[in-house]
Amino acid sequence: MTKQERVNFIIQKLQEFYPEIPIPLNHKDPYTLLVAVLLSAQCTDVRVNQITPILFAKADNPFDMVKLTVDEIKEIIKPCGLSPMKSKGIYGLSKILIEKYDGEVPQSFEALEALPAVGHKTASVVMSQAFGVPAFPVDTHIHRLLFRWNLSNGKNVVQTEKDAKRLFPKELWNDLHLQIIWYGREYSPARGWDLEKDIITKTVGRKSVLDEYYKAKS
Repeated sequence: MTKQERVNFIIQKLQEFYPEIPIPLNHKDPYTLLVAVLLSAQCTDVRVNQITPILFAKADNPFDMVKLTVDEIKEIIKPCGLSPMKSKGIYGLSKILIEKYDGEVPQSFEALEALPAVGHKTASVVMSQAFGVPAFPVDTHIHRLLFRWNLSNGKNVVQTEKDAKRLFPKELWNDLHLQIIWYGREYSPARGWDLEKDIITKTVGRKSVLDEYYKAKS
């Protein structure tokens, strides 16, 4: 298979597996999405979805959020990990949204990435899922799968994002990044991986990855 044929095969299979794409983090608007994505750093989406209803019951907009103290936010979000940094980030960005943007979430990568505790990946998720702007946020699943599928060298997430954007059509980025995440979780996890169920990697996988898998199994 040529690289282009592999890409076409992957797109076709992901469309078959996920014609309807569930959104991993529960939210109701750009602000609650921004907070949920920030909380998801080094924390599972399942855990985030358990914590956000408790937080959002007290404050689901920047105006209410700044009425809480950083310590109060920290106490609520503690189960998500990194709570000292995340609580300061949530409080700090809420304050900036009020002062600079009338409480609205700005619709540009630059403005989002300038907010406290908001990195490129978080900004990409918000731009993609809240505003429909083409973006390709790379999480651990996408990083792992693009390496397994021999589409990126796996050196770092910056390179993986560049490769993904170069290989996949722009109009599919927003769907694909979610489809790949779901596929990675269900069929191609880092641990407990069963290649027999992972049709995409089995068909287009990097030779060294497949060899290693079979070697470990033998």
